[in-house]
Amino acid sequence: MALRVFGLNLVKTNRSLLQNACKATALPAGHTVAEASYATEVTVHASPAAIQKQKVSKAMKAYLKRATEHDEFMKTQHLEFQIGKRHLANMMGADAETFTQEDIDEAISYLFPSGLYDPKARPAMKTPEEVFPARKAAEFDETGRPFHSMFYTGKPNFFQLLHEIVEETNKLYELEERMLRRGIKPDENQKLEIAGFQVLPKDQLETQLVESIADIEYTNFSNSMDRLIASPYAYKSKAFIERYLKPLMDQSKQLEVPKPKIDEQGRQYITTYECLRKTARADVTVRMPGTGKISINGQDISYFEDENSREQLLFPLNYSELLGKVDVEANVEGGGPSGQSGAIRWGIAMCLRSFVDQEMIESMRLAGLLTRDYRRRERKKFGQEGARRKYTWKKR
Repeated sequence: MALRVFGLNLVKTNRSLLQNACKATALPAGHTVAEASYATEVTVHASPAAIQKQKVSKAMKAYLKRATEHDEFMKTQHLEFQIGKRHLANMMGADAETFTQEDIDEAISYLFPSGLYDPKARPAMKTPEEVFPARKAAEFDETGRPFHSMFYTGKPNFFQLLHEIVEETNKLYELEERMLRRGIKPDENQKLEIAGFQVLPKDQLETQLVESIADIEYTNFSNSMDRLIASPYAYKSKAFIERYLKPLMDQSKQLEVPKPKIDEQGRQYITTYECLRKTARADVTVRMPGTGKISINGQDISYFEDENSREQLLFPLNYSELLGKVDVEANVEGGGPSGQSGAIRWGIAMCLRSFVDQEMIESMRLAGLLTRDYRRRERKKFGQEGARRKYTWKKR
């Protein structure tokens, strides 16, 4: 409890007036009067015994309860994991103390073979931290006040990330404006190279932020990152950008590149069978070194009369800069010019992997040359004019 006396002009010669005013008011025991010269307000402070203890908010109580339950649950899961690991090691005749996660995966694949395609549907045994999602720490103090300024957005980590991206982008814009005023152009040699990388997928971003985000929010994140990367001075924020990029090199390394064989003339060659596109089927052979000769069913490139089909055929050779350095032989049947040229194009691209380095293979993969095109003409539907087109509706 505090007593405030207003309107008193305290001076050194008139202290008695203050004392009389305080005596006229009944003060509980343990209270003191704070006096000050030339003050217009006097505060009476309560004793420490009268101060009430701060109450813990209901939100904090609920969080502490959930945290305790989660900790107990994780302890139980850890114990069960160790028991299962020991049983599995005994079944495989191995030492449980040195039984690693790789040994666990190999043992499960051996004991429980599965032909299921989806990895999530296959039997697995992982540590509790890998199976169960991470939990956020307390976002508010004991009184219920949130720590984060964006707590009430519901997704503070995500919106904080967007805020940081905008800050980095604005810094680069300001730097670019200053350089333009001085007449300095960006250095092309220092341009940020992100070939072989992509922005983190939605699921990995959610794992990193420990928050669930909607598709439109992930689109905003992706667009913001694209604007940041497009800046000519993006290399200044390289460390920040790389935190939210994922390498793509692992996908191309998983592709098994066949080794070329040697023909009677001592030239290397590789053949790709079953090159499919629509209803066309082709077998393509590429030989190196060569003179750029192209043979299609015993004819040269004039086998295709339209220019578009010829461009499709030559695109992999131009892209890999091997046009005129290899010979191509193709036997194709079925389909029309578009399907046949597409089948041969894919076959040439698959053969060229054996004659280029890993970096070019990754570049070809990103360009779509190594991806088979499964598109086909959609059939006409019953009761419709075409595959999608409907008959004109008439009321009468």
